[in-house]
Amino acid sequence: MKAGSAFDNINVMKVSAVIITFNEEENIKRCIASLGFADEVVVVDSGSRDKTAQIAKELGALVFTHGWQGYSKQKNFAVSKARNEWVLSLDADEVVSPELGEELTKIIISPYEGYSIPRRAFFLGRWINHCGWYPDLQLRLFRKKAGRFDETKQVHERFLLNGKAGLLKNDLFHYTYTNLGQYFSTLNRYTELAAISMKEKGRKGRVSDLLLNPPCTFFKMYVLKFGFLDGLPGLFVCLLSSFYNFVKYAKLWELTRKK
Repeated sequence: MKAGSAFDNINVMKVSAVIITFNEEENIKRCIASLGFADEVVVVDSGSRDKTAQIAKELGALVFTHGWQGYSKQKNFAVSKARNEWVLSLDADEVVSPELGEELTKIIISPYEGYSIPRRAFFLGRWINHCGWYPDLQLRLFRKKAGRFDETKQVHERFLLNGKAGLLKNDLFHYTYTNLGQYFSTLNRYTELAAISMKEKGRKGRVSDLLLNPPCTFFKMYVLKFGFLDGLPGLFVCLLSSFYNFVKYAKLWELTRKK
């Protein structure tokens, strides 16, 4: 068997798909509809004011209400509610592609404790194939007892796996932002969490970060990572990523100067 292969075995594992939500009625149906291979779907909702929980229940998901404690803690709680040994962790704006779903129905009971999955982002009406956004490998399929999400990270949480990880070949789709208003709303929240996380680790806001990091980020993504091949949405991705870093370090600078 090739390293990371997930085929050629008749012993198909049972998978619990877990999703955390808050006001995701526009996305949750699409997400759950892609999970026909899953033995169960668990949704942990943090008090949505829309019909997210209702839609999830109507689609057969097990729905739990759990007050918001942060991305990693919320996902760890969701994993704890899964009944199966293997768990697939998703965000509500993600969709398992048909090809990935088929791959998951044939996955092998293997020496691996988890699998990374390539994720392809849909941004402003276009799939982004460059800018460093693809393949954007995400460790999302794992044995329930093989680790947990890193609760020291405020944002961009990741799963800490105890053991070897394989690699699946088909895509997880990520439907990011349908308009710039959504992006800037999220940017404000994420940059604040990122600044807090850096401050807790002893980082200080420096003028050099403000001056050098944003242009370097743009050059790396647009030129070295071929972002220009993704057209105008690719240009937006690179510019907005640079701006994200500027705001993040500006907020860190502000935090370090507060008594």
